[in-house]
Amino acid sequence: MALVSLGRAALAPVLSVLVLLGLAGPAHAAQAPEPVCSVTDKRLGELSGLVSDGSRWYAINDGGTKVQIFVLGRDCAVQRIISGSTDPYDVEDLARAADGTFWLADTGDNRKQRETIALLAVTPQGKVTLHRLTYPDGPHDAEALLLDASGTPYLVTKNPLGEAGIYRPAKALASPGPTPLERVGSINIKSTDTPGGPVAGFGSVLVTGGAVSADGKVVALRTYTDAYLFPAPDRDVAAALQREPVRVPLPDEQQGEAIAFDPDGTLLSASEGFGPIRAVRGAAALVADSAEEEGGQSAGSGGEAAGGASGQGGVDTVPGLLLAVVVAGGVVFAWTKLRKRSG
Repeated sequence: MALVSLGRAALAPVLSVLVLLGLAGPAHAAQAPEPVCSVTDKRLGELSGLVSDGSRWYAINDGGTKVQIFVLGRDCAVQRIISGSTDPYDVEDLARAADGTFWLADTGDNRKQRETIALLAVTPQGKVTLHRLTYPDGPHDAEALLLDASGTPYLVTKNPLGEAGIYRPAKALASPGPTPLERVGSINIKSTDTPGGPVAGFGSVLVTGGAVSADGKVVALRTYTDAYLFPAPDRDVAAALQREPVRVPLPDEQQGEAIAFDPDGTLLSASEGFGPIRAVRGAAALVADSAEEEGGQSAGSGGEAAGGASGQGGVDTVPGLLLAVVVAGGVVFAWTKLRKRSG
């Protein structure tokens, strides 16, 4: 969902300083994203979630009112719509289980006021099963859904001022629930210089989508500007998010929230606002190459994840933002003094 509550003009000086202070580590040698086709159907103006079965793509819009999964050909044309009768609040992401069931993350909460969130399990025929969920530590806004090989869902929160939390159900999902969630880790993402997103620099630290490869061995999170690919050799999502990721820039997306894998390991990305679905060929293989270079060692040390998306040589989001505010404030103060002296 858009950063509607932030004033771009007011944040610009601070964010510019933040970008300079907190760059993530260098990106790996991935191919540049290549446009495959463009989404032009007016019904998909807020494309927020994407999955692939190898022959078709499935997409959802950001928002509520009704359950709709758009079935796309490889030319981005809408072939049909899978509809359900449930009225969601704010759907943000999409995943697909091995049995073909679609999982919609009704987890958006910009104002952090929802007592419950929900996962919607949708069959290819449109039958919807509602699973309400509760956080153990108060409301969060979450836009990333990860479904592991066993079908366990994970949610990753979107936090502009600190670490993103990683949550999963504490017990078997009930319908309608609610089922309590448990926090199993966290991840810090540092800002990058990749262009794009609704607010320059700042959008590079916000988690806006997630995906898991078909074999379950690569876990992806994305921000408005970059994708982070984590190795999961044991198909354990929580453990994967403790390891050092491969960063793949996804530049120049207006509001990039959708990310998916084709079965062959191609990484797919898309943005709200009508535009191309883009492909990074061989992206999943970059994780194996990186693991071999680094000896396959984990960046985590047990307990809560402090995911490697923090990069090397940067500044963590909260300290970096505070430092940016201080520096920007100092610049404004000095400029005011100079103007008074010259007046």
